[in-house]
Amino acid sequence: MSPSTFPPAVLAEIQSACEAEPAVLNSERIEQRFGSFGISVLPSEAGLRRSSVYSVNGQERVCRTYAVVRFAAQPDDGYREEHAKILAGNSIGAIFRSHGWDIHKQTLYIGSLPLPNRHATIARLMHLNDACELALHVYQLLLVRREKVFEYATIIEAHHPAYLSEDDLLELYAHDETAALSSESVADLAALVLDSGQ
Repeated sequence: MSPSTFPPAVLAEIQSACEAEPAVLNSERIEQRFGSFGISVLPSEAGLRRSSVYSVNGQERVCRTYAVVRFAAQPDDGYREEHAKILAGNSIGAIFRSHGWDIHKQTLYIGSLPLPNRHATIARLMHLNDACELALHVYQLLLVRREKVFEYATIIEAHHPAYLSEDDLLELYAHDETAALSSESVADLAALVLDSGQ
């Protein structure tokens, strides 16, 4: 995949947004809040990576973020090494940041996802016994380096109620309502989360 050719003004805006993004990665925030973090890559379909970003409570792993990553169709050679490490189960943000990339989350949707109590997979991972609402964040992950921007993936994250709420996400991330996804697109992405891939 070739880098996107954004006009200079748009590129400058993206680079400025990278500087304004929260400095703390999701995995770092989980570790700060709960004292630990790890990533489990779950069974996934082709072109997707499903994962549980968890903290450890006693002897139990508690999923704090259930993520579905839909990768761009063709990875670029410019980040092939990083992509291989991510497919092996490493943190996306941590890998790219440690390799000198700026990362920008272009928010497409912030809302809530009703989790029915019968939904065993996510409820089991999050140790939730009752139906509840999970904060949902959908964004395009852009990689920026040397004035080039790569569209790496669309990421859907559902957060544990004790970790992040919809209001928390609205405080953390800039969200342009005019660029919001259609209700049909949101429903399709929510279905990706609720379909555990197992």
